[in-house]
Amino acid sequence: MSEIPALSRRDFLSTGAKLGAVVATAPYVSRAAEAGAAKGADTINVALIGCGEEGRILSNASLNIPGIRFQAVCDIWPYNLTRTERLLKKFNHAARPFEDYKEMLDTVKDVDAVLIATPDFMHAEQTNHALKLGKHVYCEKLMSNTVEGARSMVRAARDAKKLLQVGHQRRSNPRYQHARDKLIRGQRLLGRITNITGQWNRAVSEDYGYPNGSAIPEAKLNKYGYANMHEFRNWRWFRKYAGGPVSDLGAHQIDIYNWMLGANPRLCIASGGVDYYKSHEWYDNAFIIFEYETKDGVIRAQYQVLTTTSAGGGYHEYFMGDEGALKMSENPKYTKIYREARAPEWDALVEKGLISKPDSGEGAPAAVKAWEKPGVKKLGGPSRGATVDVRETAALSAWDIPVTLDKAIHQPHLENFFDAIRKGTPLSCPADEAFASAVTVLKVNEAIAARQALAFKPEDFIA
Repeated sequence: MSEIPALSRRDFLSTGAKLGAVVATAPYVSRAAEAGAAKGADTINVALIGCGEEGRILSNASLNIPGIRFQAVCDIWPYNLTRTERLLKKFNHAARPFEDYKEMLDTVKDVDAVLIATPDFMHAEQTNHALKLGKHVYCEKLMSNTVEGARSMVRAARDAKKLLQVGHQRRSNPRYQHARDKLIRGQRLLGRITNITGQWNRAVSEDYGYPNGSAIPEAKLNKYGYANMHEFRNWRWFRKYAGGPVSDLGAHQIDIYNWMLGANPRLCIASGGVDYYKSHEWYDNAFIIFEYETKDGVIRAQYQVLTTTSAGGGYHEYFMGDEGALKMSENPKYTKIYREARAPEWDALVEKGLISKPDSGEGAPAAVKAWEKPGVKKLGGPSRGATVDVRETAALSAWDIPVTLDKAIHQPHLENFFDAIRKGTPLSCPADEAFASAVTVLKVNEAIAARQALAFKPEDFIA
């Protein structure tokens, strides 16, 4: 990557008096979008907090976006910090390394936006500090490991009049946007949605270790809130740092339930346990049911996250209606649209470019035969004389979404964030919407512990 000229501060955004009464009276999302407008700014100077796996994903994706300049990186583990610093130097980013994020933000003044990819329990503290210093923030999901922490982030962004994008990156994926805006909401392709299922199943894996000689001294770990190196490396499994697989994996997809429906649930029922990994604190599997009340009626949504098997088709979200079903995933091979026999014909939608012609039916449910119309018919062969209700056996035709993503899956979400800073583009996942999803996700672990259904109140989702 060639050297990018430094941004003149005079050209960059100002969120002060020039916003005037418009900012003071506009809704939060609109206010944030206007606060992010930066006319003619070429370069956005960025700092990264957290150089682990997710931090490297964000930095790699950002390197593909023109006009992004890493000025500083921060991590308490020298092993991660050095690796990320060296990567950025290869692309002519002279990012200064720091152990302490407060020192970094106090020292490196020319930072416009901060990317945060640390464990969940640090998100609120680091986000709020950066916002108060006048920085825009992109924070990985889950927004926080507590509702109180997530709420404080929304309020800090409002007070600072700065942008806060939360890393539910499916919301910026053009395939997901097409499915929601054009098919589900625009065409009502599924008819009335009645049910949702979703899952993320992973095979058994060992806990993370670390190279010999690279351990962080215990006193330093304690200073930054960690009990030991094992918990530092495997923080997702411990209650102090995060919410377990439900918030680590499930948060992505449960957020999509809310986003696709434009609604928040009214009820949560869940079951789970520490059944396999006895050295962990959080549940290694969970089964969840949400109830949503919409203008069309009640929708019941099931979700499961398993960490002891990869069986069952990987990870996806499945929206089912009386005229069709949509199976979505960041992995294109799991994505299909299925048409019920009773639905109106879809050929006109192919001509409009909204869907693609059906394939041979791969991935559709197995069936005896695709009957012409519902009813009861006699079967031939070994079961001659038997009857079957063909409404239960009619095959679903499988169709495709003609929209592709030819970038890293996090890149469009980062592009949206940087476009919001430069041009005032609305954020795909602003803080108040991310807060509602955090409330939804964090309720799951409460429901598992309570062993009973827990209700949501409308005010629960308002920060």
